[in-house]
Amino acid sequence: MDSTGLVSILQQIRDSEDNRSTFDESWTQGRSAFGGLSAAMAVTAMDKLSNGELPLRSLMVSFIAPLPPGEVQVDATVQRQGRNVTQTGASLYQDGQLCLQAMAAYGISREELAVPADTVSPVSRESGLQIAEHRKRLPAFLERFDGAWVSDALPFSGSKSRQLNMWVRHREDITAFDNEKLVAIADIPPPVVLSFFDQPPVPASSLTWSLEFVENPKRITGDWFYLEFTTEAAAEGYTQQSGRIYSEDGRLCALSRQCMVYFGNR
Repeated sequence: MDSTGLVSILQQIRDSEDNRSTFDESWTQGRSAFGGLSAAMAVTAMDKLSNGELPLRSLMVSFIAPLPPGEVQVDATVQRQGRNVTQTGASLYQDGQLCLQAMAAYGISREELAVPADTVSPVSRESGLQIAEHRKRLPAFLERFDGAWVSDALPFSGSKSRQLNMWVRHREDITAFDNEKLVAIADIPPPVVLSFFDQPPVPASSLTWSLEFVENPKRITGDWFYLEFTTEAAAEGYTQQSGRIYSEDGRLCALSRQCMVYFGNR
């Protein structure tokens, strides 16, 4: 097992009494950790509160301060445990500084009215620009993933496209962490508004993020995911984007929404 990989990082939290772990610079974007990693660490700590028995239904994350490489400690608590839904919270600290707060809702499955989600027929992975061919211009953490862009909205392409489509999978086997597998994948797309710029640098990062799970992550098979993300609006240095995460066979797995900040006049 890769001692710097996602499984190792999350396993440290799962095994430690006080939810501690460490990560290195290979998981960074700029001066902070990849948001999908820090959110996944919070989820691992919250999952421990229910022994991973309840399906994860929604996740809300606030990125409060940069998280540089090093040791991380997560405080997780049960906010309320009801008959159907358990709500938990997590705070992620480094050197005593609060870097991230998260809330998660876990809910039992019940026999109720079912309204099927839409499906898609994803375009071929082979038709796009492979991440491996573009890595020198990309954040360090993308070395941990395989994938391809299959739309025009590449960062700093000047395409002014509001739609970003891509394929992604983990490069390591992460089946032992079903929830975290999907959480990390869902945060890979950069701010889609970066396609409106011709050249870097344009510093940008997430402020808040919500993720709703249409399918129980534990029931999702396959390693590849197809992502469709859209810029809803951008003004005054803030942008809103929404996203859909599909399984390889086109089933909707999760819905994403983010408020992000960008500094295009530097």
